[in-house]
Parts: sequence; C-alpha cells; structure tokens
Amino acid sequence: MDIDYRLAFDLAPIGLVVSRERTIVDCNRHLCEMFGAAREQLVGQSFRVLYPSADEYERTGERITPIMNAKGLYADDRIMRRVDGRFKGEAFWCHVTGRAFDRTAPHAAGIWSFEDLSARRSVHASLTPREREIAAQVMQGLTAKEIGRVLGISHRTVEIYRARVMRKYGAGSTADLVHRLITR
Repeated sequence: MDIDYRLAFDLAPIGLVVSRERTIVDCNRHLCEMFGAAREQLVGQSFRVLYPSADEYERTGERITPIMNAKGLYADDRIMRRVDGRFKGEAFWCHVTGRAFDRTAPHAAGIWSFEDLSARRSVHASLTPREREIAAQVMQGLTAKEIGRVLGISHRTVEIYRARVMRKYGAGSTADLVHRLITR
C-alpha cells in the first residue's frame, strides 16, 4: 500500500508546520483552521504572526534553544493568537511540540505540532505577556524558583507576577489558580 504523505500531512487531526529559521515553510489545513487563516497567509511568514506579542515570540525562541540543543524536542502550553477570520486577534491556549531536524541548530529547520486547548481551557482574564508566560509555567506545576530559571528572571519577580495573575483570576492559592486556569 502506497501512502500519500502529503495527503497525510494535510489531513492530520492536529495543526502541523514545517519551519526554517522560525518561518513557516508549509502548514496543514488543521493549523489554518485553528488560526483562522488561509495557507497563503501563513506560508512564508514568521511564527511571530501566531503570538500575542513580539516579546513572547522573542522570549519563547530564546527559551527553546537550549532545550532543543539538549533534547532535540520541545513542548509547552502557551497562549497563542488567532490570525484572521471571525475570531481574529483572539487569544487561546495551545499545546505546542517541536522537533529540530538538527538539534545543534534548533531553529534551522523543524516540524511543529499545535493543539488547540480552548475547548478545555479558555483565556478569560486580560494578562500581560509576562503574566501569560508565568501562567503557562504555573500550569506545568513549577515553583517560583523553577519558573525563574526557565524564564531567566528572579523568583521574586515570578512571585510578583504570579500574585497579579492570582488577583486577576480571583485565586486564593497557587493550586486554586491552576484549577481556575484549567477550568475556565
């Protein structure tokens, strides 16, 4: 049985992207539907178009490099932004997994999958870019010190931002915040 890999890529039940230097070289239908964009709007564009802010795009790229160099694989939950369509500009939670073709050059070329988590987890509070990063790390179960190491900031700074997120979500504890982030 011959398998049409192009058709399999295009019809995969998860968003897929082939990238080169953080630019979308190819993407499938599901990714286009998830971000509300036509393939022509995404191919040739920087991944930046999928992020809520330039800061998040830059910091995520910096965070990916050492992990990809060590493991060749990277995964996280993060808030992304719809590109076009009726939900243009809407922020949503997304699980992103990527594999570098060459782990010593993680951004040179890779394959990325995107899973829309909005059916299980929605973005309700208006969070700043840094607050979104902190919320994503809190959801991974990391402590303030661990989050500080991941993001390259002090644990005290993490605690300040986590407190702001807790206030915005009306959470009384970190466990309550995680629950509210997951169930909203």
